[in-house]
Amino acid sequence: MIKDIISANERVTLNCKEMSVLRENFPACFRADGSFDITRFSEFLKDKIDISHEGYELKFLGKNYAKMLASLDTETVIVPDEAHNSLPENINSENVYISGDNLDGLKHLLKSYAGQVKCIYIDPPYNTGSDGFVYNDKFNFTVEELVEKLSIDEEQAQRILDLTNRGSASHSAWLMFMYPRLQLAKGLLSKDGVIFISIDDNEQGNLKLVCDDIFGEQNFAGQIAVVNNLKGRNDRANIATTHEYLLMYVSENFVSGGLPLTDEQKKQYKYTDENGNLYALRDLRKRGRPDRREDRPNMYFPIYFNPETGDISMNALNGYEKIIPLRGDGSDGRWRWGKDHVANSLNILHPDKNNKGRWGIKHRVYLNPALNPVVLDDEFDEFDEGEERTSKAKSFWQGGELSTDVARRTLKAILPDVEFDYPKSVELIKRVLHMGISGQTTGIVCDFFSGSATTMQAVYELNQDRNSNISCILIQLPENLDDKLKTASGETLRNIKKNTAFLDSAHRTHTIDYLGLERIIRAANKMREECPDTTADLGFKHYTLAEVSQNTLDKIEKFDNSEFITDTTVYDEFGTATVLTTWLVHDNYGFVNKCEMLDLAGYTAYWCENHLYFINPELSEEAIKALVEKYNTEGAFNPQNIVLFGYSFNYVEMENLKTNVKILRDSEKNLKINLDVRY
Repeated sequence: MIKDIISANERVTLNCKEMSVLRENFPACFRADGSFDITRFSEFLKDKIDISHEGYELKFLGKNYAKMLASLDTETVIVPDEAHNSLPENINSENVYISGDNLDGLKHLLKSYAGQVKCIYIDPPYNTGSDGFVYNDKFNFTVEELVEKLSIDEEQAQRILDLTNRGSASHSAWLMFMYPRLQLAKGLLSKDGVIFISIDDNEQGNLKLVCDDIFGEQNFAGQIAVVNNLKGRNDRANIATTHEYLLMYVSENFVSGGLPLTDEQKKQYKYTDENGNLYALRDLRKRGRPDRREDRPNMYFPIYFNPETGDISMNALNGYEKIIPLRGDGSDGRWRWGKDHVANSLNILHPDKNNKGRWGIKHRVYLNPALNPVVLDDEFDEFDEGEERTSKAKSFWQGGELSTDVARRTLKAILPDVEFDYPKSVELIKRVLHMGISGQTTGIVCDFFSGSATTMQAVYELNQDRNSNISCILIQLPENLDDKLKTASGETLRNIKKNTAFLDSAHRTHTIDYLGLERIIRAANKMREECPDTTADLGFKHYTLAEVSQNTLDKIEKFDNSEFITDTTVYDEFGTATVLTTWLVHDNYGFVNKCEMLDLAGYTAYWCENHLYFINPELSEEAIKALVEKYNTEGAFNPQNIVLFGYSFNYVEMENLKTNVKILRDSEKNLKINLDVRY
């Protein structure tokens, strides 16, 4: 387990993952000495893509170091909160809250959730100089190791180490902190996924460049200005800042969901049809570019109407007048619908006398999208998906419900004795989710800078509102408040004291993650009180990422199972639950899985689909015989991977199991069983 990962990490070099992909897919581009032939690689691609020798890229001190960090495997283990996870509201929950460094958390998640996350929202540190950000990733590299791994000189290596060891808050340090996390996050996104990132002016420009570098400039969907402080923050010299930014990058198959209509927008649906259904009227003529006849010639055609009866036809009938789509300057324009759609929708069209003295055509848009009989051919500012009409998101969001003050009041209503400096509002996250999950009722949302855990509450409320089953994964660094207390002063000092006093009252340790955890629990309880019949998943499972102590590493180094007596000291350091949880995530089963306990003549093993785990010590001969019998007699039992925790078994037990597995392989059933011993 940990020993194997440490050994693998020692062999990691810059871009080693990328090179392995190239070696697997383009073996002819590698020379006999192992070097990569870029000229030959270009020949492979020249008829498929344009190869440019000019361009620009984001460069900063430590970029290659940041890339390497993303390639290293995590050396942490996943410790389940068994008491919490076994509570009735949590035992079947698909929501997850992880206490730990998000760099480690993302690496664990990628082993089970790669390409499965529909929407990521993060609110990372802004590097304002007063938000407490300093580079704090703990990797103990020497100058010599960096020179070798990154192919750089000693001066560059020393400058990188200075950033990491001194806790720098420079732009380079912030980029070095964000780059590997965003690179890993990209691997989580599904092919129709999206990531939203909150940021302010301090790092907005750098964030845009680093996201272009990682997600691709072509996948930049837009940048939203979010007004969160109407009074303006007066800590700037010239301009009182009222807004922050929300950057949006999408995957190739992403389809945006719209936002729920505001009360003001709903007022537009002021007409009622013969069945009492509300609708609004919209121009059928295309407004805004490309609105010319030559842009879409097939959408330029006449429509006829009877000025006495108001009837509309596609044919020139007696008494009917012709209407053609004209632009504001009198030149030929075009309709937004094709001829077939217009012909099939005459019953919802209305002639309209516009303010320039020319007749036009309007069409009905029902408040209930299911009543609209056509699919729109062209651009339109509304979407028809789902049970509720939605509007296309604009690049400027304003409203009191988005403000930091409202976010604080919402938090205070749940945790009156807790202070967070700049929490995000639930409404802001719900808007992000409406856009990100595109009307879907299932999917995974992830926030790996969880903070006050607003995202989980937003998911709870969204599921309750829409009767959906979106699941949420949060990661929060367990920052120690007692350590922060030592250097704090003024309002920061008072807030930390209030937070630690609250944690004491809740019998929690003095770390920030438990503030978020308590917020989720209490928000869920409040929702249950207000909606006792709710079927929404209002629970969550809690896990902690634990670093392996030096004492345990020493025991791992000294471990020897060649004796006939089992040495369980390493096993005792971890325990079954931690090893099993870590392995299930590692083997692509995630935190929600079908793992079950298996009784083998009194010995408990753990079976999850294609893996059978042996973790507990004292593997008897009777247990191995029971295993062989199960393989031979139960057709539904055929896990192809038997995984052993090497520190739990002595030489005799290991050899006995290996011998019997070989017998199973060589039997008439010809079972294909892989025996994997992990250390």
